Amino acid sequence: MPMREALVEAPGDWWRPTFTHPRVGALMTGRSGGVSQAPFDGFNLRDGLGDEPQAVRANRARLQAIVGRPTQQLTQVHGTAVHTLRGVAAEDAALPVADAVVTDSAEAACEILVADCLPVLFAHVGGRAVGAAHAGWRGLAGGVLEATLAKVCTLADAPPRDIECWLGPCIGPTRFEVGAEVLLAFGVTPTAPGPSFRASLPDKWLADLPALARQRLRAAGLHHIGGNTGAPDWCTLGQPQRYFSYRHAPRTGRMAALVWLD
Repeated sequence: MPMREALVEAPGDWWRPTFTHPRVGALMTGRSGGVSQAPFDGFNLRDGLGDEPQAVRANRARLQAIVGRPTQQLTQVHGTAVHTLRGVAAEDAALPVADAVVTDSAEAACEILVADCLPVLFAHVGGRAVGAAHAGWRGLAGGVLEATLAKVCTLADAPPRDIECWLGPCIGPTRFEVGAEVLLAFGVTPTAPGPSFRASLPDKWLADLPALARQRLRAAGLHHIGGNTGAPDWCTLGQPQRYFSYRHAPRTGRMAALVWLD
């Protein structure tokens, strides 16, 4: 299949993750470039939040023009289910209930939506399969990244060492305050929280979501991990002008992280 050219350019402050194989394309949107009005200004990509439906449709049409192909949305529930995308879904088809999507087809892009949760994009180094996962703390603790990696490995017929991934912007380790239930979900305790949790207020800890993701991915056999380092410029809550952040303003839009095959 010939490469499809994007019809319009993405705004300059969006993320353009790069992977080893030239067949793999990827993109992470921000707030800029859309037509939605406050508090969804400007590139909100999720309907049903209170934004004007026609504005969401216009933003999504521009996203498809930038990516150069349809995108597969999900009904995300902070779980671990992974949807396998085989081609372009019918326009009126119900959205799959899943928090990750994988494909070995060039017909459509894998898409997940975020506003503080961690987006993770996967690609086989030989360009045979890709995937995208939505990793809030519940999905991350439940194994959504391991499940996505396993599906990409199956599609590519390759071991985890031949898969690379990119961690996108999310709520950062100096801003993500959690309770003891989050520590317990990751198998640590308030008395021995480990390096990914730092004591904050009484009975509260600061969680390092990117570090937790890297730890789990390495344990699953994946060695090529790029993107979010936990530095302030990756923090969605700390940069509300650039990113949608649910913790900053619960009535807000959603950004997309996408990966596809040409």
